Amino acid sequence: MARLDGSSERPFPPGDYPVVVVGSGPGGLQTSYCLTRLGIEHAVVSSDERPGGMFQKWPIFQRLLSWSKPEAPYPRTSEPYEWYDHNSLLADEPEHRALVVEQMDRTRMVPSRPEMERGHAAFAERAGVRVRYGCRWEETRQEKDGFTLVTTDGEYRCRAAVFATGVTTPWKSNIPGIEAVPHYSECQEPAAYEGKTVFVIGKRNSGFELADGLEPWARRIILCSPRPVETGVLALATVRVRYFEPLEDASWGGGTFALDAAIERVERTAAGYRIDATGTTHPGELVIDADVAIAATGFTTPFQDLRELGCVTVANDRIPALTPFWESVSAPGIYFAGNATQGAAGLRKHGVGSASGTVSGFRYNARLLARHLAETHFGAQLPRPGIAEQDLVSFLLSEATRGPALWNQKGYLARVVSLHGLHDEGILPLQHFVDSSGPDAVAVTVEMDGAADISPVVYVRRGGRVQEHVLDPHPLHEFEGEDYRRRVEEALA
Repeated sequence: MARLDGSSERPFPPGDYPVVVVGSGPGGLQTSYCLTRLGIEHAVVSSDERPGGMFQKWPIFQRLLSWSKPEAPYPRTSEPYEWYDHNSLLADEPEHRALVVEQMDRTRMVPSRPEMERGHAAFAERAGVRVRYGCRWEETRQEKDGFTLVTTDGEYRCRAAVFATGVTTPWKSNIPGIEAVPHYSECQEPAAYEGKTVFVIGKRNSGFELADGLEPWARRIILCSPRPVETGVLALATVRVRYFEPLEDASWGGGTFALDAAIERVERTAAGYRIDATGTTHPGELVIDADVAIAATGFTTPFQDLRELGCVTVANDRIPALTPFWESVSAPGIYFAGNATQGAAGLRKHGVGSASGTVSGFRYNARLLARHLAETHFGAQLPRPGIAEQDLVSFLLSEATRGPALWNQKGYLARVVSLHGLHDEGILPLQHFVDSSGPDAVAVTVEMDGAADISPVVYVRRGGRVQEHVLDPHPLHEFEGEDYRRRVEEALA
């Protein structure tokens, strides 16, 4: 029988597999692709009928926050182009790169939801990522040598399980009366809010996306959360296009308001909603009447029974607590891919977190996760190319200047070279490098400080101790000049 993805095949029947990946969104597709290229046998199961995951229905108003630049200083088929394309998945083969950009009509630098979905479907088809669609994961059992995943098609036994199910279950904060407020996921078409006062609970991505989409329709929009928006950070963020238009409207009195207030209760009234709140940055009681209220309070990971197997969580019980290699800190053998990998916070230097909540970041996490599984669970010996001593400094500075993984995951991922024999260890989590007491090595990363200045940072580990060397910023991010070479040579001396 033909599937909705155009295939008649249903691969991966129930049985024994070294690894089982759950989910066919971008995290699951990227993980499966990378495992396949490493020769690790695995099964992929998904309750969906086609690839794409959350992009089959979200964002609610059909336009993403993350950008892709169709024309850039590097060809689309090259690895450095990934720096300019935050939405496509990674591939070793040039013909499988930048597939989301291929779908874009260039009316905006941010793709539409259908363009994003088509791009990931094209990746699955062309790169040969096979999935058993229409197979829902329902239960998990821990066994002596791994896990059994019970699905609607039968049981899958594996040594390691990777859950790429996203952060997709609607979640509401603990506010009295919020149960009567529709969630972001239940929004109607924008025209349904014409001429109305809309109260949005939340001032993060989904809240400002709602405000941006409703501005042409709603009479008045009020966004509310306790903390102020950090405009200095947003100015360099990919989400700025969604945030700043509503914020500018709020500043100039155009009918949008961004309130810093703690909501005490929400009451359903005959005319709509009444919200009682207390100001935070500007103290005082607030009572607001609105025609419509929407809870833009976010989502949670669909854990099912994983908590019962010992998976502990963070972020109000919404995200799994993970090691730097995205394994549950409390349930060994259970891994996560996709935007749940934000549960590995990293060092958060200067308060800057990872980009693991977006495709631009977690696609690199998936590549490292596949490598970690191959080496730690299945004894794979992956190549570590040698680097000539006279080329080491040039190699490190080239990575700081053009390395897409370092630029897309600033202060979170690093390029590592061992100093015994000079071998390229590849991209690794910076936290793992800093915290481990491994052999002597050097790591380079790209970091952004609290003033939004971007600099290369070199970490040198000798005798188990790590020294940090922060290089100067450059207005054009060109870090291969003589001054930079001298600083790195001094760090390595």
